[in-house]
Amino acid sequence: MELWILLFRTVLIYFVVFLIMRSMGKREIGKLSVFDLVISFMIAEIAVMVIEDTNRPMIEGILPMVVLLIIQIALAYLALKSRKLRFWFDGKPTVMIERGKLNREAMHKQRYNLDDLLQQLRENQVSNVADVEFAILETTGSLSVITKEQSSGFKATSDSGSSGSDGFPAQQKSDKSGEIASVFPRGFRFETLPVPLIMDGKVQGSNLLKLGKNRFWLNEQLREKGIADYRQVYMCTIDHKGNLFIDTIKKPGY
Repeated sequence: MELWILLFRTVLIYFVVFLIMRSMGKREIGKLSVFDLVISFMIAEIAVMVIEDTNRPMIEGILPMVVLLIIQIALAYLALKSRKLRFWFDGKPTVMIERGKLNREAMHKQRYNLDDLLQQLRENQVSNVADVEFAILETTGSLSVITKEQSSGFKATSDSGSSGSDGFPAQQKSDKSGEIASVFPRGFRFETLPVPLIMDGKVQGSNLLKLGKNRFWLNEQLREKGIADYRQVYMCTIDHKGNLFIDTIKKPGY
C-alpha cells in the first residue's frame, strides 16, 4: 500500500513541479541566473521532502512551491520595469578580454582562472587568445566572444576628421595592431556590446555621459529617424561605427 502512495505522490509532485517551472517562463529552461537557480533548488528540495515523507500532507509541499512561483513571477515582472533591479538580481556582465588584452583584475574578482577562460574560448571555437578582441563573461556564466576578425567589420575607413552619419567623428583606418578603431572614449568600460542608450523607454544617462554625449544629442539622432519622443523607443543601442539600432514601442507619429 505504501508503495502505491509513494508512486501517487511522486507522479503528482512531478506534474506540480512541471507546471510551476513552465509557469516561470522559458527563461528557466535555458541558463539560469543566480536568482532563478536558488528558486529552482528550493522547489527541488521541497519536492523531495514531500515525496520521501509520506506522512506529510501534500499541501505542505505544494503551498510553499506556489509561494515561490508567485515570488519569482512578481520579481520577474518588476525586473521588466527596472533595469537597476535586473542588475541587482542578475549582476552585470564582466569583460575578461578588452581590446585584445586580458583583464586580470576582473578575472581575480570573479575568481575566474586561465583554465576557465581557455575552456570557454574553445567552446566558442577560438583556440588562440591572441585572436580575441573582446570576451565578456555573461551573468549566466557563459562567455561571449568577439574575435579580431569579427571586429574588423566595425572599423571605419574614412579619413580622420570627417563625420559619421550619426554625428560621431569617423575613425582613422585600422592599424596593424588589429585593435578596434572605436568611436568610444579610450577608457570606456565595455560591459555590453553594443552599448544601450535607451532601455524600456528610459534614457541610460550614465552611458551617454561615458560617451561624452547628452540627451540633446540623443534627441537629435531620434528626430533624424522620425521619432519625436524617446519614450516611444523600447530599445536604442549604438555600435562601434556610431550606428544606432532603434526599436520603437509604437510607430512614430501615433
